[in-house]
Amino acid sequence: PQEIISGESEEESNGVNLMEFSDEILLHILSYVPCTDLVLNVRRTCRKLATLCLDKSLTHTVLLQKDYKVNKDKVKQLMRDIGKEIYQLNMAGCYWLPSSTIDHVTRCKNLVKLNLSGCHVTSLRLSKMLSTLQYLRSLAIDVNPGFDASQLSSECKATLSRVSELKQTLYTPSYGVVPCCTSLEKLLLYFEILDRSREGFMLSGQLMVGESNVPHYQNLRVFYARLAPGYVNQEVVRLYLAVLSDRTPENLHAFLISAPGSFAETGATKNLLDSMARNVRLDALQLPKAWINGSGLLQHLKFNNPFYFSFSRCTLSGGHLIQRVINGGKDLKSLTSLNLSGCVHCLAPESLFRKAEDDIDSSILESLVVSCCNLRHLNLSAAHHHSSESIGNHLCQLLSRLKHLLSLALPVCSITDVAANVEKPPTASNLVPQTFGRKVRIGIQTYPRNLADQANQKIESSVFWALMGSLRFLETLEIIGSSFSSAMPRNEPAIWNSLPPCVRAQSVGDSEVAAISQLTYLQSLTLAQLPNILTGSGLISIGLQCQHLRTLSLANLGMMGKVVYMSALMDMLKHCKCLRDLRLEQPYFSAGAQFFQALSHCSSLQRLCIVSRSGTLQSDAVMSFMANCLEVIMCHMFMGESLTVCKNLQQSIVRSFQADRPALNVVIFPLLHEDLTEVIRDVPMRHLDEITLFKSRVAEEPPNLWW
Repeated sequence: PQEIISGESEEESNGVNLMEFSDEILLHILSYVPCTDLVLNVRRTCRKLATLCLDKSLTHTVLLQKDYKVNKDKVKQLMRDIGKEIYQLNMAGCYWLPSSTIDHVTRCKNLVKLNLSGCHVTSLRLSKMLSTLQYLRSLAIDVNPGFDASQLSSECKATLSRVSELKQTLYTPSYGVVPCCTSLEKLLLYFEILDRSREGFMLSGQLMVGESNVPHYQNLRVFYARLAPGYVNQEVVRLYLAVLSDRTPENLHAFLISAPGSFAETGATKNLLDSMARNVRLDALQLPKAWINGSGLLQHLKFNNPFYFSFSRCTLSGGHLIQRVINGGKDLKSLTSLNLSGCVHCLAPESLFRKAEDDIDSSILESLVVSCCNLRHLNLSAAHHHSSESIGNHLCQLLSRLKHLLSLALPVCSITDVAANVEKPPTASNLVPQTFGRKVRIGIQTYPRNLADQANQKIESSVFWALMGSLRFLETLEIIGSSFSSAMPRNEPAIWNSLPPCVRAQSVGDSEVAAISQLTYLQSLTLAQLPNILTGSGLISIGLQCQHLRTLSLANLGMMGKVVYMSALMDMLKHCKCLRDLRLEQPYFSAGAQFFQALSHCSSLQRLCIVSRSGTLQSDAVMSFMANCLEVIMCHMFMGESLTVCKNLQQSIVRSFQADRPALNVVIFPLLHEDLTEVIRDVPMRHLDEITLFKSRVAEEPPNLWW
């Protein structure tokens, strides 16, 4: 024993003491530690750390938005210790904190930026808090049913009059605090108003007409509105826009409206757009598809140094895109983010007589790539972008020139080799209908499971392999079937059947998935409706090579009647030490003991969502998984189990783990139950928007829209 002790002492003496590092290095290390841990724990370890943990570089900005372990007492102590040193405080999505927690924010007298989106804040509490924050210039809040602007004090309104940036999420028809913000330069509006109340009454956007005050937009530079589905949201946003149509702000440089479905243009909105065409030069633009389709609007709008364009779901042709937006192929190096999701004709010269499945015009894509050479975010999903047989003009080959790309979304049919589709007859697996009907027993090719054999199988000439090899710094990748739709849409019952995949996509499978493993810095991956997945062997490559992967979403891979990739998925999960979010959507998924045992290797996992028609789960395995994975705070499962089984498991999880995990959110419910939409409305918006609902997220919003 004495020899061991002396050996340890010698090793200690030869080692490097952390406290011997310079203050600059230590401050950099400490910047990765959550502020609550720094102030409440680390600074109590020694005198040097006590001083460093209170350095202005660490206390100036406090981020609590994903600190799922923080509770009311920790926030209270944090504000008491360093409240006066905090200039920026982000508590977005802290849904688990009681509303009384907000009272402690009043200690932060020097706050300049405050984000309370997703927090429970009443009108009176908001008034009391804002009355003490005279330096506040940036604010994000929710407006819930019961909000009453008449309860805001004069001191509160004085603070709001100095706010230049406002982000407001509306759950009820209201102007919120917008009329009080007379110095607004940036306004972000998120409309999440349901058409029916919990009691079943129809809501009306006209409830807000009686409010005496109107918004002040004279200094506005950025206007952004995102609408959830529903006609009430459309009614309310029109009232916000009515003031803009009277007088367009001269300094407006970003105008963005994201609206699903049909959002018709009116006389007022037409006047607004005409005024914008005459008086402003834009840097960012997004409009509802009905406002662009068939109009000459883009021809008249003027742009300065645009950094973001979104023409999602528009019928804009490639000819119009090049002529009216990219000015005939002129230099657009300023553009960093482009969303063409659902633009089925955007890579074709015209759309009048073209079918959505026809080949693209590679010259249009080439003009786009050459002009917008600094693109960092590009979304081409939800369309059939089929390349022709001409050599060197494949979509993947042209996109490989965009060396600065950080995020990319593509349809499955766009990554297939044209020659492979022409020369190779359809395999037996491709002939199986992608339905939930009777299973057909077929012979399938046996794919190797080890990486060495996979490497030998690589088709070096594959255009997708080459694309992945050229985009080494890509952080987000989405490969989504052009006809894919999630079984769990927003505000609607679950979808029973899905559309079959595109014929061109039939050959996309394991080798293409393995190609993704070249992306060393990949952080987020979405794969949906890849029909030729036979074993899922490519997933193992990703698990081993993509060690930075934090978010994984897999949906409808391979045959629909069987989860053919389960074994490979379990092998993959054993290597995903950094994985935080996992979403799986697959019919007949069996969430049993083996699956959860493999998932338990993901020590960083925080959120899990499984959507499976006719899927099964093993309650004991779920409970064991929750006990082993201490970081998990969200467990959503929408399966084929009975309501009784689901409720009992949900109650057991909450009862066993809620006390130690204040942010725990558990929803286990039958996917096809008629009350699913009522259950969904109670899910915190952070989880619903980021993981539970499936959608393409690449270039969904302008980069750095909010801090």
